[in-house]
Amino acid sequence: MSRRIVRGLDLSLTGAGIAGAGWAQTLGSKGKRADTYAMRRVRLHRLADRIVEAVAPCDLAVVEGPSYGSRGAGTWDRAGLWWLVVDRLAALDIPVAVVTPTARAKYATGNGRAGKQAVVDAIGARYGVALRDDNQGDAYALLAMGHDWLGDPLAKAPAINRAALARVEWPDLLPPPAVQLGIEGADLPYPDTLPTGPRKRRRRTARPDAQPVAGPGQVDALALVREAA
Repeated sequence: MSRRIVRGLDLSLTGAGIAGAGWAQTLGSKGKRADTYAMRRVRLHRLADRIVEAVAPCDLAVVEGPSYGSRGAGTWDRAGLWWLVVDRLAALDIPVAVVTPTARAKYATGNGRAGKQAVVDAIGARYGVALRDDNQGDAYALLAMGHDWLGDPLAKAPAINRAALARVEWPDLLPPPAVQLGIEGADLPYPDTLPTGPRKRRRRTARPDAQPVAGPGQVDALALVREAA
């Protein structure tokens, strides 16, 4: 079976990291604080178009989720870029997985609080790929998580790192593999392969000659009618 195409995305206005198996690149754009809303809108749409063109087509896009603790003037525009890219991917029927920054760091290093350079060093060493900046390092970590989830890992990662896979919002559009990695490294069935909710019982059809029988504590109305007759 051929390897599915996965892309890792660390979205940013000035340096968005994009990764595929064996490669990584950075795309960005320049803006000014004095830019009008109209100018900022054009910048966001142009950058979103470039990012999606570099990603599509693919079978799965693994995107780093928002950092809700971030502050600053660019936070609003970064959120706009994030949703533009995710919306474009969804419009192309590309399944999207969303990974928290701590889950990405834990998968790369085993420590969810690891810094950017630690992620770059760990990813470069494990996968033997040249990374020019931390944006590419984050994107490659996301890419590796996607391949691992699909049961086609790019390299073997420690169990403590792989525990981060259980903290990802994986898409429903892909047929899941037979097993999913448990938090402690055990193989567990995917939720989609298990029955959900109570089982439906087959409705029994009464025979034409069958007579209804009153249960305990119930009155047999038909018997009363026959007695009265």
